[in-house]
Amino acid sequence: MASGQMKCTENVYYQARKEAALYNDKLNSREGAAELLGISVSSLADYELGMTKFVPVDKVRLMADLYNAPQLMNGYCKHECPLGQHRILPIKVESIELATVKFINALNKIDLRDLQARLTAISSNGRIDDNEKTDFLDIVAQLEKVQEQIEVLKLLAEKIDGVSNA
Repeated sequence: MASGQMKCTENVYYQARKEAALYNDKLNSREGAAELLGISVSSLADYELGMTKFVPVDKVRLMADLYNAPQLMNGYCKHECPLGQHRILPIKVESIELATVKFINALNKIDLRDLQARLTAISSNGRIDDNEKTDFLDIVAQLEKVQEQIEVLKLLAEKIDGVSNA
């Protein structure tokens, strides 16, 4: 996320702060946000300008909570965490309407009964044989598309929960 200097407006931390400033005027300035985060203004500027190679995970969590932007944690896990880089799906915040349509489309593209039958056949002997590997990987790929849309809905739920707890 923060690998090299960038335009501030392209930075996810800056974007999240500015979006949150619509609901909390103190977040309009770096000074106000830094005070609420308990960090220096220069540290926040470094995060927002991409001057810090790795933003500390505890600061990402603080920003995600303060800005009601759980996508910051997803982005951190996807782009910064060496363990998460290969496991985390990148998630974008979308409207509930768009997220719902994409979720339904993802479900409509798969035949759950067929996937269930194929997976049962593959797993019935307790191992994945060489001739079953391609089919198994195809099943997983199809399920990952649905999982990505589920993660978008979960992210929206976190944002809604964050707003209701504010």
